[in-house]
Amino acid sequence: MRDDRKLKDLAGVGPATISDLQKLGVLSVAELAAQDGEELYGRLCRMTGRRQDICCLDVFRCAIAQAGDPDLPLKQRNWWYWSQLRKQRQKVTAKQAELTARRRKHS
Repeated sequence: MRDDRKLKDLAGVGPATISDLQKLGVLSVAELAAQDGEELYGRLCRMTGRRQDICCLDVFRCAIAQAGDPDLPLKQRNWWYWSQLRKQRQKVTAKQAELTARRRKHS
């Protein structure tokens, strides 16, 4: 099946995100589908010389998921869904770090 969607057709992808993607060399939905959100976010931060709002990462992840799956569930087409996942992962990582520190302290 041919995918004729444009970047602007993806939910949550507005002019600012399209501009960022273009600066990063991503010009089509097909190109976006092959990207990694963390990598794009890191490149954007390096390119601009400053740390971008972390929600940019969530928007990138959301757009990439949509680019890879035209039938992505509606809930997952919202960038805040991806923010929730990121925050959940951060909590787990923080708890794991805390447990590791406790184990080292008691060994």
